[in-house]
Amino acid sequence: MSLRQDAKQIVAEAIREVLPDQAVKQALEEKDFGNGKIVVASVGKAAWQMAKAASELLGNRIERGVVLTKYHHAFSGLPRMVCYEAGHPVPDNNSFRGTEAVLELVQDLAPQDTVLFLLSGGGSALFEKPLIPGEELAEITQQLLACGADIVEINTIRKRLSVVKGGKFAQCCEPAQVYNIVLSDVLGDPLDMIASGPAYPDSSTCEMARAIVQKYRLRLSRRARECLNIETPKELGNVETRVTGSVKHLCQAAARACEKLGYKTVILTDQLACEAKEAGSFLASVAKSHVDSVQSLAFIAGGETVVHVTGKGKGGRNQELALAAALGIAGLKGAAVFSFGSDGTDGPTDAAGGFCDGDTRERLYQQGMDIDEVLKQNDSYHALQKCGGLIVTGATGTNVNDAAVVLIAGKQTVLFK
Repeated sequence: MSLRQDAKQIVAEAIREVLPDQAVKQALEEKDFGNGKIVVASVGKAAWQMAKAASELLGNRIERGVVLTKYHHAFSGLPRMVCYEAGHPVPDNNSFRGTEAVLELVQDLAPQDTVLFLLSGGGSALFEKPLIPGEELAEITQQLLACGADIVEINTIRKRLSVVKGGKFAQCCEPAQVYNIVLSDVLGDPLDMIASGPAYPDSSTCEMARAIVQKYRLRLSRRARECLNIETPKELGNVETRVTGSVKHLCQAAARACEKLGYKTVILTDQLACEAKEAGSFLASVAKSHVDSVQSLAFIAGGETVVHVTGKGKGGRNQELALAAALGIAGLKGAAVFSFGSDGTDGPTDAAGGFCDGDTRERLYQQGMDIDEVLKQNDSYHALQKCGGLIVTGATGTNVNDAAVVLIAGKQTVLFK
């Protein structure tokens, strides 16, 4: 098969292995819920898939539930549950409506009752009841995304502007118990940062939040600045938490898929955290170092890069990473770099990521496109679309960060007598 076909198979198999179904069911099988009520609050990009797994295992034990996920990520109805779809990465009115439904769900519960809280990435935008006007919250979120702030910095600010983030949702559930099953999309699985930690004690401080505002020169109203001075919960006595998946599992799944296709595989890191363009340049240098290998090779880097927006184009961090790599591998035969988001959506696009090989730069040049200029405009989507480099999976039902892969097609050796 071609490198492009191999990449397609690797993406499909890696995502299939990190779907949350089995992990959620295992976490539920190990839990004794007693005789109290069970209500389900499932929030995030993988909310529908996680709720479906819970419904299949617990059945009629679930009294009622709310699923709150991204648009086009609820694939059908679920028994005894109401599904809401809302905005991401910027919360909208449907985010607020869905969050109110979750808060109503957990009212008037008893100490023997359990809130089964199924949490995945994307919850920071989807699960929100703001302490400031929704329009201002959206504008602050856009500022943070555009300035290149990382997910920990973004969530540190979000927690202080919210009724439910930073451990506050767990307080809303009292006196009921919270069983929190988490699908991690943050490097190192810091439980207070995944979806801004609605049911976990917050390790960030007001001082950290103020430093982030100063670092990026964020424009905040007086009310928003006042919220930054209100400390978040540091202890919660009604929560038990299980982590069921992370980017490490995604990298391992991608490695197995590569090895099945005959590539000798190395996981470079599952902690990639830098600008997408820098990551692309680095992975291109890896390709250049090994392009003459006799054996087929694969190098995997998982994590979450960032994009510092300077233009008005369309794209996402995985597409920008791949296109930046195209500059470094231009002209190389038998080398490719691709990157994809496990949730199937990269930035505000319908693509999961991008694929580039040694011919990508020339193909774009023939169409009058210069990669350096495209990257300045952050317009990787349209460039990759023109050269057949978009990776499109649709919504996957999981969310455990991103993986980027370098593929090297080994040289054939000829033995002479």
